[in-house]
Amino acid sequence: MTGKKLKGPRPKHVPQRTCIACRKVDAKRGLRRLVRLEGDRVAVDPGGKRAGRGAYLCAERRCWEQALKRTAIERALKIDHLEPDDRQALIAYGASLPVGSEEDKIEPEVQPARA
Repeated sequence: MTGKKLKGPRPKHVPQRTCIACRKVDAKRGLRRLVRLEGDRVAVDPGGKRAGRGAYLCAERRCWEQALKRTAIERALKIDHLEPDDRQALIAYGASLPVGSEEDKIEPEVQPARA
């Protein structure tokens, strides 16, 4: 070998997003997007392409309940309050998701580098 690096296909860039409830970083497609619409309305954006300010939540009921209880959605989308219709729709959507477990939220322990 002459010291040249072998060329292969470049790894595909995977966008990362953070859940506004548990702060877990995951691939964009692994989270559910909420979007702020005109008139400070909020809707679930299943395709992740709608125009407007977005926020991401894990696809687990616990994160949705926590975000609604702590007003994380309002802070992330920069609105004063959720409309009652929007809140009910988000509660119903969150109730349809699996519960999840705390073990899912534990980030792997980083081992210190040895010199």
